This record gives sequence, C-alpha cells and structure tokens, in this order.
Amino acid sequence: MVGLALAKAIYAVPTWTKMVALVREHWALQRALGCEGNPPSKWAAYRWAAKLRDNGEMVERCIDSVVEGLRSKLPTYGTDLAIDASDMPAYANGQRYVYQGGPERNWHTDPDASWGHRSAVSTRRGGGFYGFKLQMACCASTGLPVAWSVETAKANESMFVAPLIDAAKRRGAMAATCAMDKAYDVNRVYGECAERDCEAIVPLRATGAVVKGEHRPPACQHGVWDFAGADRKRGAAKWRCPTGECAPASTWVKADRLHPLMPRESQRWKAAYRKRGAVEREFGRLKNEWGLKPLRVRGLDRVRLHADLTILTKLACALSRVRAASTDQPRSRTQRGQAPSRRAGVKARPATRRE
Repeated sequence: MVGLALAKAIYAVPTWTKMVALVREHWALQRALGCEGNPPSKWAAYRWAAKLRDNGEMVERCIDSVVEGLRSKLPTYGTDLAIDASDMPAYANGQRYVYQGGPERNWHTDPDASWGHRSAVSTRRGGGFYGFKLQMACCASTGLPVAWSVETAKANESMFVAPLIDAAKRRGAMAATCAMDKAYDVNRVYGECAERDCEAIVPLRATGAVVKGEHRPPACQHGVWDFAGADRKRGAAKWRCPTGECAPASTWVKADRLHPLMPRESQRWKAAYRKRGAVEREFGRLKNEWGLKPLRVRGLDRVRLHADLTILTKLACALSRVRAASTDQPRSRTQRGQAPSRRAGVKARPATRRE
C-alpha cells in the first residue's frame, strides 16, 4: 500500500480508483509493488487512506526520516529557505454567487474550504478563489521542500512563518536566511525570524515610513555612511562615516523592518532574494508533474494527507537519486575496458598505420 501511494504521486493519478485500475492493467507495476496476481481493491486503498488520516504522527515520522536522510547527503539542504503560499482550488463549486448579481452562495460541497485571494499568473488572472493554500518552506539551493502546511484560503500567509521555520529546524535544517515576498513585510515576521536566529530577506512595501525615507542608511555632511558589519547577538548593524571625520565616527542602528542586519542595497541581500524563486518553481513542479493539483478530495484532513503523500514521494525520489549517485564509485580506465594512460606508469603502445 505504501508503494501504491508513491506510484500514485509519481504517475500523477488524481484518485485511488484510477490508480488501482492502472495497477490491475500492468503486471510489471504489480511486480514492482509486490502484489503480482493479487492487486488491492479500491476499497482497500480508501480504507488505508482513512487509517493514515487517523495516524498522522506515523506519516510525520516518515517525512522526518526522509528529510534527515537528505540532510545527511546534501550539506546545503535547509541552510537558506524560501517561504511562500500557493492556491489549491477545492473540489467544489467555485461560484461565489448563486447567479450573476444574485445572493452569495452559503453552501458548498466542501465546507472546510474558504474564500481567499490569489495573484495572477500567465494562464489566469488574479482574484478570489474557493479552496485551500499550501504554505511551504523550500530549500533555496536544492529546490526541495523542507516544511509545509495546508490551511484554508482565508488564512493569512504571514501567520505561518514561525511554524514553518520551527518545523524546518526540528528536522535539522539550519535556516540561516529566509527569503519572502512583500506580503510578509510585517514587523511581527522580522521579530519571529530574529527570535529563531534567521535573517528575513523581504523587500519593503511602500508604507508611510518608507515614503518619508526613514529606511535609508545614516548620512552626514560627508555623504552616506558605509555598512560596517552586523552583530546578531546585539541585534544591530554598524554604520561608519565615509571619511571618519564625524564624532563619533560610527554608530549602531537597531535592527527592525526598515533597517535589517543585511542591508537591502548590498549585493549579498540581492543574491539571497533572487533565491526566492526556488519555492515558485517547486510549486509548479508539484502541481504539474507530481499530481498535487487538481484536487479530487474534499475536507481539510484529506487535502493535507494528499499534500503530505505527494511531497513525501518527491523527497523519497530525490533521496533515492542522491544515494544512487553517492554509491557509484569512479572506476579506473582498465575497469572501464580502456587502455591505461601514461600517467599510470605504463607506456602506451604506439599505434601502427594500416596499409
């Protein structure tokens, strides 16, 4: 049954019924799953899914073990995070009103879902949608998920930064930096990241303080002061007079939303923020290649299990590839059936020209 769940995500099959039908048609897939000649029924698959929902801690332990295996093979896994949320439209009627210009619909086939807002993409315009949101923290260097959570569409994205970082650190991730978009530009997010020893990489929104120019670095008659480092324990950044003629020649500026420990004007900050695209690419891969979307289940518990099994399959396949690559030792030229080189201490035989 575990192999059936993994194959369901690998082949992007939307329902258990179609997955069982696919297994019944292919003897090679039955042999791979260990059920040759006696494939499970669709009712057995649905009963097993119900047991997984009732025993979610077992799925969580399985995810933790896979993440631990990836972290042992990939040193940079989880060092830099990228956090964002993506829409998951519910398997229900998405019409908000009973008819055009009429009253708002007060009953849906998926009562756990809610109305939310999503941004525009190349294939559709932005606006309201009815469904869920996948909150995910992705590794910026490897592009693999580290922690995630499925909530209703009305949930505020900035409320799940701290739980995602906590989950990532519980699984052994370093989480030194966290890149997010402007929706997370809230004082609370900066404070939560600072409490967890994580640097928030977030662009500024055009608030009143930004319009007044309060976010700019200190300046004097000699020009704009230079950044001279930051102290995380002190929670402040040091700025220095460009000529050193001021008294004092340097000052400490307390870190906050307007003045982070890593200045937004620096190349380091810009390079860290460019890594935020990793989470967007991962959303696209999960939805289009691993069957995360469209949903064919209703209820928050079922949607969460669907997302957990899909991402678990993605991580398990990545772990399998990494282990296979690490076990492949480089062979010598003689083992590969080639002539030894001069560097091995053996003289190469001169080639003779055929007449």
